[in-house]
Amino acid sequence: MTMNDRAARLLGLRNGFGGLDPDEELVSGLRTTWVDGGIACRGEVVCWAPVPEHADDAPGRQFDLTGWECFETKLHLEDFVPVESAYADGPIIGVDAQRTLLRQGVALAREVGRLAGELSTPIPLRCVIATGETNGTFRFHRIRPEESWLVDDLDRYSRDYVVVVDFLPGPADRFRTGHIAASQRAALIDLVELLVPDVEKARGRLEYALENAS
Repeated sequence: MTMNDRAARLLGLRNGFGGLDPDEELVSGLRTTWVDGGIACRGEVVCWAPVPEHADDAPGRQFDLTGWECFETKLHLEDFVPVESAYADGPIIGVDAQRTLLRQGVALAREVGRLAGELSTPIPLRCVIATGETNGTFRFHRIRPEESWLVDDLDRYSRDYVVVVDFLPGPADRFRTGHIAASQRAALIDLVELLVPDVEKARGRLEYALENAS
């Protein structure tokens, strides 16, 4: 995860990573409208499911495939997250509201990253969240070595709060070559019992994970 200094200050990350989490879980509007529908690949591009048929012609009018994906996946967070805004010559979203939109955007990115990992062929994915005085946006695209939606120095976006979250699939056999010895299993269980409040539930989940690691 990367972000510009404005976003880090707004989210309070100078004091730890707790500022990333929304005050409440992902709002129902984002979950039911976007997450529950899932994401899918069609040809060389990834998009919200169902992927439109014109994906076959990507990038179409866009500069490249990354540009096509960012255009097609873009959504306005304030359309789904209830935040206060004032209207004079146009919508004005305050700093507190922008913080809420950023946190909801990060929560949405976690769900999209999970969906990317559940594809039949997991793909490297980048989520981009940005907020300003007029709106908050969320978009995602496949990570490609020679293409980028953003400039490298995020601090150049001096009027926006920008957060970028990357998800990189691990090797398919990352668990299969490992062996967890009995002493290691016992140490893990001891550690869980020391740290968690619900020991029985946590022990059961850990044992299940160890048995199904392959």
